[in-house]
Amino acid sequence: MEAQKIMTNKAITIYDIAKEAGVSPATVSRVLTNSANVRKDKKEKILYLIDKYDFKPNALAKGLSNTKSKVIGIVAADVRNPYYAEVFVACEIAARKEGYTVSLCNSLDILEREIEQLEVLREQRVDVIIQLGGSADDSISNKEYVDKVNRVAQTIPIVVTGKLDGTDCYQVQIDTKEAAECVLEYLIELGHTEIAMVGGTREVLSTYEKTQHYREIFERHGIPFREDYLVEGSYDIATGYQGMNSLLDNGKVPTAVIAINDFAAVGVLHSITEHGYKIPEDISVVSYDNTYITELYLPNITSIDYNYQLFGEQLVKTAIDAVEKKDIPRLQKITPTLVVRGSSGPVKTK
Repeated sequence: MEAQKIMTNKAITIYDIAKEAGVSPATVSRVLTNSANVRKDKKEKILYLIDKYDFKPNALAKGLSNTKSKVIGIVAADVRNPYYAEVFVACEIAARKEGYTVSLCNSLDILEREIEQLEVLREQRVDVIIQLGGSADDSISNKEYVDKVNRVAQTIPIVVTGKLDGTDCYQVQIDTKEAAECVLEYLIELGHTEIAMVGGTREVLSTYEKTQHYREIFERHGIPFREDYLVEGSYDIATGYQGMNSLLDNGKVPTAVIAINDFAAVGVLHSITEHGYKIPEDISVVSYDNTYITELYLPNITSIDYNYQLFGEQLVKTAIDAVEKKDIPRLQKITPTLVVRGSSGPVKTK
């Protein structure tokens, strides 16, 4: 009764209803606009309070859920990785040009954090979410995460750089088939047939696809495929170093090595040098990502570039188009290019 007395002595607002119901104003707004994205018990409590106080929302309150925040939420797997840092900065620059700001969450590639961060961004009422890596990179999509994404996507569009089977997310991906094609055709033209691939795991979609294309291109050229030249691991320097050691210590000496990213390439280069081989005279090294790391090591590393500026612009454009409910493709691909530097060259003549 006391609460009712206080309420009836002043104009009731959406914030009063939210406070008594123990929910956010945005949740009350979703009930007012008849959104399906409100839990049944919360909805019933809010409707009870609306009836109890004969609440008549004003135009601003009615439009609360439709008001654009001009904020893009970004969930990145790990911005300490220069690949994600490059993509994020490109997105931020592109967003500012369009009058948007960005809110960054760093999941550290932990599923629970990704789920939590989606909820945080929803509570912050961002207009759209872009996910860089993480669960969207899994070859087999995690059901728990798919369910969470589907709940969030009922009210907020989501754009991913990988894929999430069972969701209706927009996808802006690097064309991994073209990336593998660029690398292998380049090396084969230089006379290489003994080509190893070091790093990464096939549980990650892009690595899985690169491995599949690797096999297909070898078959197309009639080059014998060697399973023992595929060395899986992670995406760091230690993986490249240990993976290359495992080849060379067992007498397997390829004429060229494809590292899964620039970090792994640095480890590969260290191992080759420690074993007394010259780069690129004895063994050529190429990698994916073309981050600043490629120019920190001598010789500089040949690497696949993703045109980060275009990548960021396409992600942001897709995100904004989704907010504005434009008719856009569900899948778009960015074409990579090869940047040749000193770590690669023709196969050594015997």
